[in-house]
Amino acid sequence: MAYAIELQNITKRFPGVIANDQVTILVGEGEIHGLIGENGAGKSTIMNILYGLTQADEGIVRIFGKEQFIASPNDAIRLGIGMIHQHFMLMPNQTVLRNIILGSAPRKGPVIDEKKARIQIEKIMEKYCMQVNLDAVVSQISVGEKQKVEIIKALYREVRILILDEPTAVLTPAETDALIETMRKLKEQGCTIVFITHKLKEVLAATDRVTVMRKGVVTGFGETKDMNVRKLSELIVGREVNFDIPFGAYCPGETLLELSGVSTAPRGGRMPVKEINLKVKRGEIVGVAGVEGNGQSDLIEVIAGLIAADRGGITLCEKDISKLSIRQRRLNGLSHIPEDRLKTGTSTVCSISENLLLNKYFLTPFSRHGIFNHRHIKQHSKLLCDKFLVKTPDPSYELKTLSGGNMQKVVFAREFDTEPSLMIAAQPTRGVDIGAIEYIHGKLAELRDSGKGILLISAELDEIMALSDRILVMYEGEIVAEFHRGEADEYEIGAYMLGAKRQVAHSG
Repeated sequence: MAYAIELQNITKRFPGVIANDQVTILVGEGEIHGLIGENGAGKSTIMNILYGLTQADEGIVRIFGKEQFIASPNDAIRLGIGMIHQHFMLMPNQTVLRNIILGSAPRKGPVIDEKKARIQIEKIMEKYCMQVNLDAVVSQISVGEKQKVEIIKALYREVRILILDEPTAVLTPAETDALIETMRKLKEQGCTIVFITHKLKEVLAATDRVTVMRKGVVTGFGETKDMNVRKLSELIVGREVNFDIPFGAYCPGETLLELSGVSTAPRGGRMPVKEINLKVKRGEIVGVAGVEGNGQSDLIEVIAGLIAADRGGITLCEKDISKLSIRQRRLNGLSHIPEDRLKTGTSTVCSISENLLLNKYFLTPFSRHGIFNHRHIKQHSKLLCDKFLVKTPDPSYELKTLSGGNMQKVVFAREFDTEPSLMIAAQPTRGVDIGAIEYIHGKLAELRDSGKGILLISAELDEIMALSDRILVMYEGEIVAEFHRGEADEYEIGAYMLGAKRQVAHSG
């Protein structure tokens, strides 16, 4: 087999950790190659070496049979390598078109020839069936559309090798299906794709061959047709994974959270919520299903206090919280795992310890009269990192040194540690590996069985159906359906998510 990528015996060390230890990965020309493993397994590191974002301490890199030293992304781009990162590298205040041509703009004399660029990009969009408004400002388009922009940007640069780092972590099921179809079309055109993901069903559906990593080494590789979910999961975590979530009997108690006729004001690029009525009771998980961009963000933020309700009332533990600050709502028993961990869930320039204390740094014993108790903070942070499986040599490291999934574990640990009455869990397992998903699902079940309430918002319909006692479906800012566990399958719920069906009434 002719190889597009040969990574031979790659070793990369960081302070206190060996990220890659004698790793060999071979990717054939014109294939879709899956690269899977737990958070911190070394997947992103070795792809960053391939893309020139960092350099290996040992080992050889060959591209299309020729040994290369890739010192920077510019070198990678010249070799026909493109990389789409888990967290998009787009300029939010610029148009889609300008983001695509940035650094590669055609010119007409001293002026950028946007007309020529537009023609080239429209041909790419037509060829790969990826339509996006080139005149839209990036900050006002959906997450799925941003993903398309990143792919179109790579295609505009005529890449021969495309690295997709957790590309479906922020996509809806429909958008994921569209991405996989795009990958197949790219493959037909001779493009080689490295698909980094945690989602085993997608690996099995989309790839030709797969390499599995754990703790910086390769634990398995082979033809995808010879793999299955159980075999891959055991290679990833080193043990059998339990996919059955242990729940106690469903015995809901009194109402913890109630929204009565809640609406939010329209904002640019956001779908407001309209006359929302819902309840979450003790001892239940209420899941909110829907295609992203149908009002879920406003629903989350109006409860958490990030935005104000235009109309309606919100009560938590029988107390009106509509006018309370974010801190007051938290002190009243609310915790919040935000849907965007980088934007509203963490500070990447702060330490892991500091991020673990963002919701309680002002409380005893962490501080007294404005003076921090650093010894207690260190002990507490180490305890949470161990308990919630955050992979780091030391909690004093900056959060940005962690993988995306480990960042998510930090957020989950912080919010779970408050022992809340009501938890808003928005995309709680986004970008998290299979072992951590098993753990987080178990902890949510534990929280529910202890008599707490959970409002679960997830783009993963499988997750909603697996965890929820009741499922609410949102479409265009409204709740259009309600089901109890087992009352509807994914196809029935999907019809409501797309607006094809609507219940006459629901109880909320």
